[in-house]
Amino acid sequence: MSCSLKVVKAGPLSLIQDLGRYGYAQIGLSPGGPMDEYAYSWANKLLNNPVNAPCIEITLGQAEFRVSEKCAFAICGGDLKATLDEQPLSNWSSFIANKGQTIRFNLPKNGLRSYLAVLGGFLITPQLSSCATVTRDKLGGLDQGLALTVGDELNYHALIANQYTEPKQLSFRFQPDYDLPVTLRVVEGYQRSQFSKSVIEWFYNNEFEVSKNINRMGYRLTCPPITMPNISMQSEGIGLGAIQLPPDGQPIVMFNDRQTIGGYPKLGCVSHIDLPRLAQAKPGQKVRFVKGNLQELQSDWVAWANYFGY
Repeated sequence: MSCSLKVVKAGPLSLIQDLGRYGYAQIGLSPGGPMDEYAYSWANKLLNNPVNAPCIEITLGQAEFRVSEKCAFAICGGDLKATLDEQPLSNWSSFIANKGQTIRFNLPKNGLRSYLAVLGGFLITPQLSSCATVTRDKLGGLDQGLALTVGDELNYHALIANQYTEPKQLSFRFQPDYDLPVTLRVVEGYQRSQFSKSVIEWFYNNEFEVSKNINRMGYRLTCPPITMPNISMQSEGIGLGAIQLPPDGQPIVMFNDRQTIGGYPKLGCVSHIDLPRLAQAKPGQKVRFVKGNLQELQSDWVAWANYFGY
């Protein structure tokens, strides 16, 4: 039986996301996907869902959903003080919601984004092989890349007896502390040689601050300014986590909805497994960069991918 989760309040930005839309960068389409891939993956894993099952990414809370039929759900990521019929829900956990109950997300206690998964995944029609919502490309979601809005209904399969046994809670050892300062490991790229020694030292020795100018395209960081070298280069492809250093010397870390090409010089990329921490950082939080060991980071990523079943 097909059932639905009805959007009562959509909040500032609630988007349907799976792992993203790949293979289309050559025609200018961004991949999309969850900003915090770690939390997204755990939300599905707590329900034994397929690794790419569509979830709702809820940014800054203030969202409310009504359950049409009993089913199992999971929430992971930033603590948006979620409740079920006004009763607090544990973050990083799965739970049963019955017919007519309301799942509500409030303003963040920590982090910015929470992921709401349902048993079996939401039943969304893919566009170009993915359900990921990219509003600029008008792709994904329920309709032409639009964010969820009041009255939308997301279908799911009803809970069947013995399909789900008991709620699960992720061990505190695996729950990130989103209030801590953020340290990001960097895989340096070929353009590193274009920067002077003084710029490299400034980059690694300074503490940056998350600015108010952040979104799904990228995070701008602020710091004491430095005179950047005049590096002339042709536009080229931009990878996830690329660290652009524009003329004003304020780094931009590129995220899921980034443009596919750009002309700012790039010192390297933030490690894939460190990006979820930055994706949950609020304006004003402190950020430092350290040089990463490529082999160690590759090994960590392989372990992550194998664990979640990518």
